[in-house]
Amino acid sequence: MIKPLIKLLKIASEFKFWMLFASLMGFLTIGSNIGLMMTSAYIISKAALHPSIAELQVAIVGVRFFGISRGIFRYFERLISHEVTFNLLSKFRIWFFRILEPLSTSKISYFKSGDLLKRVVSDIENFKYFYIRIIAPPIVALMVLILFFLLFGIFSFYYSFIISFFFLFGGLVTPYLVYKMSKKYGSEILEIQKRLTEYSIDQTQGITELLVFGQSKKYQKEFSTLNIQYINLQRKQALVNALSSSFIGLLMNLAVVSVLVIAIPNVTSGLLDGVYLSVLTLGTMAIFEAVIPLPELAQQIDGSSKSAENLFSLEGSDNKNPTGAKAQKEINNFSININSLDFSYNQDEEILKNVSLEIPPNKVTAIVGASGAGKSTLIKVLLKFLDHHNGEIFIGEENIQNISDEKLNTYFSILPQSNHLFNLSVKENIRFANLEATDDEIVTASKKAEIHNFVITLPNKYNELIGEQGLKISGGERQRIAIARTLLKDSPIMIFDEPTSNLDSINESKILDMIFNLQINKTVLLITHTLIHLDKAVKIYVFHDGKIIESGTHSELIDLNGYYKKMYNTQQNLLD
Repeated sequence: MIKPLIKLLKIASEFKFWMLFASLMGFLTIGSNIGLMMTSAYIISKAALHPSIAELQVAIVGVRFFGISRGIFRYFERLISHEVTFNLLSKFRIWFFRILEPLSTSKISYFKSGDLLKRVVSDIENFKYFYIRIIAPPIVALMVLILFFLLFGIFSFYYSFIISFFFLFGGLVTPYLVYKMSKKYGSEILEIQKRLTEYSIDQTQGITELLVFGQSKKYQKEFSTLNIQYINLQRKQALVNALSSSFIGLLMNLAVVSVLVIAIPNVTSGLLDGVYLSVLTLGTMAIFEAVIPLPELAQQIDGSSKSAENLFSLEGSDNKNPTGAKAQKEINNFSININSLDFSYNQDEEILKNVSLEIPPNKVTAIVGASGAGKSTLIKVLLKFLDHHNGEIFIGEENIQNISDEKLNTYFSILPQSNHLFNLSVKENIRFANLEATDDEIVTASKKAEIHNFVITLPNKYNELIGEQGLKISGGERQRIAIARTLLKDSPIMIFDEPTSNLDSINESKILDMIFNLQINKTVLLITHTLIHLDKAVKIYVFHDGKIIESGTHSELIDLNGYYKKMYNTQQNLLD
């Protein structure tokens, strides 16, 4: 529990001056309240003796001073503490995305989208109490403890020691008991919050399937059960809060009684002026304002620790070269050479087995094979989304391990098998690949992708919003927008993974013709299981069960009369 909090403190250390300053304002606020209560008690008690108004002048000024200063200090304490809180949240979010951004897709794929959303939103949002409820209260309480120990020592250190006992009991023992009582509830609440987020996203994204297959009531029942569990846990936690507040109140009253037990005999014996009896009483009550937040700290510290553990579990990219590797030469030759490549997600089953291939520049090279043969996995390894175990990959003469991820990304324009479109306009979705692109360049890319004629029929043309994940348009239209986005990046190496999925036969033929025309000045890799037009490819690699079992031109593979020809004949029969 301590290690995650220490890491959080290191991240927050940039604001240590402001945190200390806000804590000082909190101390001065409570100090002013103590002064206000004690001077008020003095005036009331003294006034009962009908003294001259001159004898009360100092106390009256003190009441005014402490009353005004309490409001001023409280204002600055809230102002600075909220500024610190929002700066900390900003810092934590930036830090989290710096961790998340370089992670490979393989590592992220182990997390549900709801789990990641909870980490981004709920877990980081928990840190808004990191300063206000974890850092500041013990600092303020310690300063108040020192203040009243010295202040009450003016009357007698017996009072200081007695009140210190109850103060420390309330500030140390009570939070520990609260922590023990609420620890289980806190962990369960965080777990249910995560599951509720996951359920919400699953139900929202899969609402069509839930309705079509008649499973909506089942999901609603499960969601309702989780909500009831969540409410019950919050009720138990609220009960712990109520008990802790009552216990702090009890300790305060016991401290008051203990002070009176000693003070009253001192008054009757003349050791203490009776005027100060109420001063000690109200001062004792005011001091416990610094103890009240400490039990809540015990609950918050566990939640913040769990949230920190969730975030830190993503720390440490599984990329071997996340930010910048050795100094590399400028690459002018964008051929790709893969030598004896092996990859597996675990030691039991290899996904890629001794794969070797050459992809020349200014040509189209094709990789074909059945679904699950390892084609898309090879691309993820090539892009360093996955780490290969054996073998080497070169772009030109440079090993990709010596190329920074940022630089490597500039070399590739990729159309992945599954594309994500944002809830933005058509233009903004295409421009996402190149933020400096002009409107004319976007139109040119759209025409090549055979989507321009559709876009100009939309009410707002290129400014038309296409909805979350492009749900306002068809699958084929989404695919062609993604192709336009890939073309707009205009990198020296272009990879198309199943570019004709969701396309009709006419657009499929046009898109493939466009891809083969790119070979004039690009290194093009086409991954497909559709074998039409592949007679134009300089070389075709046939994948099966993670291995290259055949390679050659279209005519060479047909003459070989092997796996490729069987695939080709099967597709021809379907077309006929």
